[in-house]
Amino acid sequence: MSEREARIRAVIISYFPMFIATLSLVTSIYNGYLNNKFVDIVQNNVTRVEYMKTCKEIIDAYFQVKFRAGLLAASAERGASATEQAEAANAVTKFAALGTYLANLRNNEVRGRYTELSQALQKAVLAARQAPSAGIDRLFEPADRIFGEMNDDCVRSAKAALR
Repeated sequence: MSEREARIRAVIISYFPMFIATLSLVTSIYNGYLNNKFVDIVQNNVTRVEYMKTCKEIIDAYFQVKFRAGLLAASAERGASATEQAEAANAVTKFAALGTYLANLRNNEVRGRYTELSQALQKAVLAARQAPSAGIDRLFEPADRIFGEMNDDCVRSAKAALR
């Protein structure tokens, strides 16, 4: 073996393990990057699913409020029982709690709208105690308008989280 071949062999033996170690380090860094991206994707998906679930629950709670108010209005002539009044008030409270949860995930404008909607529902339920059952839809007109806007906002927020 010539001196040149010996030197090339020494260089290869010295630098080849360093090259492999560098490739291993780059692979490790890239793996960490991909793992971090995966965790972000999973967290965003969990957040989006939770938000959509709460949107579904708040829709149900809204229609429960309307149903309970309808029962109050129907029983206004004979006098609504304390149980019916408590169930209607509980439905409004549940809606307000879900609205607060959703609002906490958003900005101050959305918080204000959920507060306004909760107050409109409370007024409608209180008025339903003396209203005829035929006029219940008129009591909920302001709340229906706000609810429609908030429901659209729920859908927009969930779609935005998909991106």
